[in-house]
Amino acid sequence: EVQLVESGGGLVQPGGSLRLSCAASGFTFVINDMRWVRQAPGKGLEWVSAITSGGAITQYADAVKGRFTVSRDNAKSTLYLQMNSLKTEDTAVYYCATGFSAVITGPPKGQGTQVTVSS
Repeated sequence: EVQLVESGGGLVQPGGSLRLSCAASGFTFVINDMRWVRQAPGKGLEWVSAITSGGAITQYADAVKGRFTVSRDNAKSTLYLQMNSLKTEDTAVYYCATGFSAVITGPPKGQGTQVTVSS
């Protein structure tokens, strides 16, 4: 059974930073592309970033480009999202998922981690 456990969220002031983690189990993490998606209050799921299985290729939504960095540790089956220069509009529940595409089909499998950016 695929399990994805997100952590690292919290309350941060605008301009601050957070590092999210996603611990994966139940599938072969090392051969899977991975992505982060988020859901802001009252809105649908939004693709944020993706990384290929080996980590060589990354992509970002325009809204986070230059501020967020996705990475992974295949030895630990863990995905990361370093978020810098946070803005109030980054407030959302963040989820990790398998795949690279910006097209999101189906609900996230994990419980997500809440990120709130507020002064």
